[in-house]
Amino acid sequence: MNPTWSRFNITSIVLGFAFLYLPIVLLVVFSFNESKLVTVWGGFSTKWYVSLFHNQGLMDATWVTARVAVISATVATVLGTLAALTLTRYTRFKGRMLFSGMVFAPLVMPEVITGLSLLLLFVAVGLDRGFLTVTLAHITLTMCFVAVVVQSRLITFDRSLEEAAMDLGAPPVKTFFQITLPVIMPAIVSGWMLAFTLSLDDLVIASFTSGPGATTLPMKIYSQVRLGVTPEINAACTILIAVVTVGVIIASLANKRREVQRQRDEQAAQRG
Repeated sequence: MNPTWSRFNITSIVLGFAFLYLPIVLLVVFSFNESKLVTVWGGFSTKWYVSLFHNQGLMDATWVTARVAVISATVATVLGTLAALTLTRYTRFKGRMLFSGMVFAPLVMPEVITGLSLLLLFVAVGLDRGFLTVTLAHITLTMCFVAVVVQSRLITFDRSLEEAAMDLGAPPVKTFFQITLPVIMPAIVSGWMLAFTLSLDDLVIASFTSGPGATTLPMKIYSQVRLGVTPEINAACTILIAVVTVGVIIASLANKRREVQRQRDEQAAQRG
């Protein structure tokens, strides 16, 4: 047997994956349970999915969550990309250390503290809690993750490509949109997906900053789980898992296709 694949290593990997993914598999399986008891299998049925779409409370929470996730992920991606460009390209300016600390602070800050501080800020400025405050809070939370992902790509970026484009007469703005942006686009897409997933998953910060009419899906599920898990919640979680999985697969395929095309273009340029 290969020493790198000993019986102990294989057992550890199997147990690790089972610990991570077995609960998710059980949740998906029991979402098709005929019985109202989520721990007792009563046969295969999709009635809980039908019941889910007739549950107006869960549907409203899902719609709020989707809008918050899309808007916050998009804004956070733009701001995070600009922050990464600033930290990578402009290494010497007054306040760089403070700016860097403010950008990456949410990475290490406990969510309870972040949520409470944002709540106090919104109260101080007289901003009513609701959809806007949840979106702003999620932008604050996810922007730093986008900045980290994009910055890691910019650090390894070949600046000679930009220099060649500007030597040929391209202005800086055109160089960025035609040279830099396509190269770092996989990192930007990955950052958007990460921000979108974090927004979908957030419970603590949304609990501090939400208000009437802005109940997110994690908040709705948590409030119902305290009274007991229902098969409708299993169905809602299964759909959420499916949406995130499909999104990750699509993004991965798109990035792989873009990378293959880039390699072909580089080979064609070398042959030319």
